[in-house]
This record gives sequence, C-alpha cells and structure tokens, in this order.
Amino acid sequence: MPRPIIIDTDPGQDDALALLLALASPELEVLGITAVAGNVPLALTSRNVRIVCELAGRTGVTVCAGADRPLLRTLVTAEQVHGKTGLDGPVLPEPTMPLDKRHAVDFIIETLMTREAGTVTLCPLGPLTNIALALAREPRIAPRIREIVLMGGGFFEGGNTTPAAEFNIYVDPQAAQIVFGCGAPITMIPLDCTHKALTTAPRIAALRAVGTKVASAAAEWLDFFERFDVQKYGSEGGPLHDPCVIAWLLKPELFAGRGVNVEIETASSLTMGMTVVDWWGVTDRPKNAMVLRDVDADGFYRLLTERIATL
Repeated sequence: MPRPIIIDTDPGQDDALALLLALASPELEVLGITAVAGNVPLALTSRNVRIVCELAGRTGVTVCAGADRPLLRTLVTAEQVHGKTGLDGPVLPEPTMPLDKRHAVDFIIETLMTREAGTVTLCPLGPLTNIALALAREPRIAPRIREIVLMGGGFFEGGNTTPAAEFNIYVDPQAAQIVFGCGAPITMIPLDCTHKALTTAPRIAALRAVGTKVASAAAEWLDFFERFDVQKYGSEGGPLHDPCVIAWLLKPELFAGRGVNVEIETASSLTMGMTVVDWWGVTDRPKNAMVLRDVDADGFYRLLTERIATL
C-alpha cells in the first residue's frame, strides 16, 4: 500500500523538485500539501505549491495555506537564493486550482486524528511553524504520527544562514524545539547530507535530456537555484536539499546516519537556531532523531530523474 504523507513546504526551487518527486512516486500517497512562510512569504509559497501541482498534472491534490510568520520571531526570507517569486527560472502560468479553505494546521490535525494512528508521515521541507502549531493545539496527534522526516539543521557543516544555523531551523527555532521534543520518530536530513547531493552540470543535463515539459522546467529551476551556492561555496554545483526527504522515503538505502540527540538553541543571539547534535554520544540526553550524514548522490539523481521523467 502507498505510504500516506503530508508535505509541509515553502517553495523554493528545491522544494519544487521534492514535490515533483513525491507526485511521481506511486509508493507515496500525498494526502495534502501545506504551505508555510519561509523562503518567500506565504502568499507566494501557497501560489508556488499550486504551480508545481499544475505542472505535474495533479490539480486534485489538497493544498492548504498555513502560518504566515514564525511563532515568536520576525519572518526571515531567502529571495537572494530563490528569486523574488521563490520559483524564479522557467516562466509558468499562474495557478488556477483553488486553495483548500482549511488552515494548514487544521488540515494536519484533522488528517492525523481521523487516519489510523501510526500511518501518516509528515514531511516538512521548510520552517517547522505549521507542525509546531498543530502539536501545540492538539497534543494527541504526536503519538499518532508515523514519522517526521524533515530537511533542516547542520552539525559538522555548521549553518548556511548564520555560522551556526541552517535556514529552516533559524527562521523558527522555537517551532523546531517543539517538534524535536514532541516524542514522534524524527529523521533529520541536515546540510551535512544535502551538501553531498550537488547539482553538477552532467546531472542537470541528464534531467534536461528527458525532454518533457516537467523535466525542462525542473532543469531550469536547478540552473537558477545552483548559481547562488556555487558562488557561495565555490563548489561544482549547488546542494539539492529538500528532495532528499522524499528520496529517503523511497530508497533509504541511498542514505546513512545514526540515532542521536538533537537540541535546538533558542536563547543565544550568536547561535540562535543551531541544531546541537550529540553525534559522539558525549551527553546522557536521550536519542530523539535519526540524523543522516551521507547520501549516494549518483543514485539520488538517478531516482530523481527517472521519476520526473514519468510526469
């Protein structure tokens, strides 16, 4: 049976490719996609989700708008990475499919409370505001979650927004603290892993060579997206973060990591949003997350390209 998932996202070109990968994979049942403010404000992230769904021909997917700001902090966005729309690159039509009238938090709670306990996986690709609000409003959902698989954080790599903090966690560290403390099984895919999945020229060329409208748009998104990180890191390509969440669900054998304790820094102005990963087990804090550190990048890009080719 397909694995039921809810994707919570703030597209972003890499979020868009994660959505395409999920929508192209029959092993997954996308129950709904919830938008959160992050890479760009909520009006754009909720728009961008629908653009991707329409590109993939999946106009029946439930799309809900959620939180338009972090729990306690002023919203930080990333137009310098993703462009003013969040999906700069290919020119695509404005979406016509409607937003669901429910708030994302209500949709998440309703789905988890009505579906069989232990069956629904949450896949946050952006700041964790919607997930934290759902857990705070209805604590009974925590033991009903099969797993939370999220992209965020870093440890040996440090951060990409501050020296200590990765963007998704930095935008709403208080929300991340709630999520990592909720008791549900968590798989965290940090920069240490995603920075090994680079969008090299041959990998983008292989995607473009598929020749479909969807694959061509995806290649254009990668062309735009990688320019920032190539300049920043001096690498041969940009790290493709968010599709790793979906790839983990499809082929966990492509990844390696270990169970550790992760705590979120919410007090220090210097390290706000840092994911404090006890990789070496030097504390007695209980393990609360599987943290991935390695990825078979070639296998990851083969999976991504093969699946997008089916749309």
